[in-house]
Amino acid sequence: MFLGRSLNLDGSLLIALLALSGLGLVVIFSASGESWDVMARQGIRLAIAWAVLLAAAQIAPGTLRRFSPHLFAIGVAMLVAVLMFGTVAKGAQRWLDLGVIRFQPSELMKLAVPMMIAWLLTRNRLPPSFTVILLALSLTLIPSGLVVVQPDLGTGIMLAVSGLFVVFLAGIRWRHIFMMLAVVAAVAPYLWSQLNEYQRQRILTLFDPWADPMGTGYQTIQAQIAIGSAGVWGKGWLQGSQSHLEFIPERSTDFIFAVFAEEFGLIGVIMLLVLYLFIVGRCLVMAYHTRETYSRLMIGGLALTFFFYLFVNLGMVSGILPIVGVPLPLISYGGTSMLTLMAAFGLVMGLHARRRLMT
Repeated sequence: MFLGRSLNLDGSLLIALLALSGLGLVVIFSASGESWDVMARQGIRLAIAWAVLLAAAQIAPGTLRRFSPHLFAIGVAMLVAVLMFGTVAKGAQRWLDLGVIRFQPSELMKLAVPMMIAWLLTRNRLPPSFTVILLALSLTLIPSGLVVVQPDLGTGIMLAVSGLFVVFLAGIRWRHIFMMLAVVAAVAPYLWSQLNEYQRQRILTLFDPWADPMGTGYQTIQAQIAIGSAGVWGKGWLQGSQSHLEFIPERSTDFIFAVFAEEFGLIGVIMLLVLYLFIVGRCLVMAYHTRETYSRLMIGGLALTFFFYLFVNLGMVSGILPIVGVPLPLISYGGTSMLTLMAAFGLVMGLHARRRLMT
């Protein structure tokens, strides 16, 4: 306990994250067809992510606040560079090849956007004026738009939502909320026209996946079969028929929740959701007990963004939201998303540990 406090770590949040990331390794082993190699690679990524969390927790609030505009500017410049000479993979141009590694700048912006919006809002009187809100929204939409055209609709939505949550927590007035909703409704037809054809098809498939069961509706249908066949207790670890017979696509990444639900059933899903909600709730409590405005907005914004991340993945796997390619937080196979999330939780712990500081 003393070691945790000296490293600016929160014990209960730390235990919950350890449980969630450990569970992720268990599920990935099954989803990958019992591949020790895949689980080992994910374990290495997880170890690096925990090191990132520890390092992020040591950053002082004042340092984080001062560098927020610089990090945001660097991130936007990288997104522009991606569009100019980024690496193309799987039909999308999302990566910068730095020689040693391939880097996805949109992951950096998941931290830079809420940091920038919190920095902007704390430099002005709260609740923010309509002018400040418009500026905050503009700063949010710039990186979001650059990501959407890569194309990466899921991450673009995440960036936009992360900025909006920070604005909301700053105490936005209801009339401003209604004005923003009116603007969104007005530009919705234009936004629809700018989507790629496959993106529009994903949205339309939401209403009737059986209209194209072997095409755009295949992923949703197979995931629903896996979830629906699990029952109360599930089929057992490593016993999922839909996943092990490879009916579920992207079963180690975006659709890993279907694998988990099939094997652990309703009871397992409830326990997983309780763990997720504990993490979100603990972060919101930490935000409530933090005095400094920038830190409070950052912690609250990151907590709500994490919850939205979870909601979107569960929604698209269960068929109540369009498929937008969002992984299940800290469970899905992959490295960049995990690093970003663990860095975010490190910042949350570090900011809360210094919650009585005003600088």
